[in-house]
Amino acid sequence: MKKVFHSAQSRGHADHGWLNANYSFSFASYFNPQRSNFGALRVLNDDTISPGKGFGTHPHDNMEIITIPLKGDLKHKDSMGNIGAINEGEMQVMSAGTGVYHSEYNKNSDNFVNLLQLWVIPNKQNVEPRYGQLSIRELKKKNSFYQVLSPYPDDDGMWIHQEAWFHLGDFEEQTFIDYVLKKEGNGVYVFVIEGAFIVANETLRKRDAIGVWNTNKITFEAQSESRVLIVEVPMEI
Repeated sequence: MKKVFHSAQSRGHADHGWLNANYSFSFASYFNPQRSNFGALRVLNDDTISPGKGFGTHPHDNMEIITIPLKGDLKHKDSMGNIGAINEGEMQVMSAGTGVYHSEYNKNSDNFVNLLQLWVIPNKQNVEPRYGQLSIRELKKKNSFYQVLSPYPDDDGMWIHQEAWFHLGDFEEQTFIDYVLKKEGNGVYVFVIEGAFIVANETLRKRDAIGVWNTNKITFEAQSESRVLIVEVPMEI
């Protein structure tokens, strides 16, 4: 087993007034050659957006983009004709493919939005752009990992163009559980949303993360009421 620990405090940071952003990997003005990606996981941003503010229309291509609001609701509009909101308890997936433009704004006039946005490098280039949205509440299971994303359209959760699987988990204190990797050669990036876990003999607290690879199973111990995101991706891209 190999591993790399990323504390919450070691992330890149930018405060633009309307946007407070934390970067797990090199992004925008933050560059760290030791933290460009974890396998096919290219971006994991932890963004807090002020009321009524947001990202104006901007382009993406050849990237799988996953957005998970943790608090508040996000207004979305794109060049595929999708207009609406991604609410807390939901998840959005966009395959940017040949190119898409979109904007994202805090829908709320008096509350901040906190969201995770992840970019996964696809295994297919120049696909037709695609949009999907899902209620995570429908899949949630207490004290268990529940799948929210996979490579397969007919599997649980959303799907993307990559041999990747995302799971969320909400656990009570002193819960022990194993995560078994889906595919040989993949690694797992563990991001603690709330609470504390022991993972691969490392203690992780809120917003800490650990990347683990060269193994087929990882053991978790919840140290408190906790929530975690597990991102399994190919290590070779």
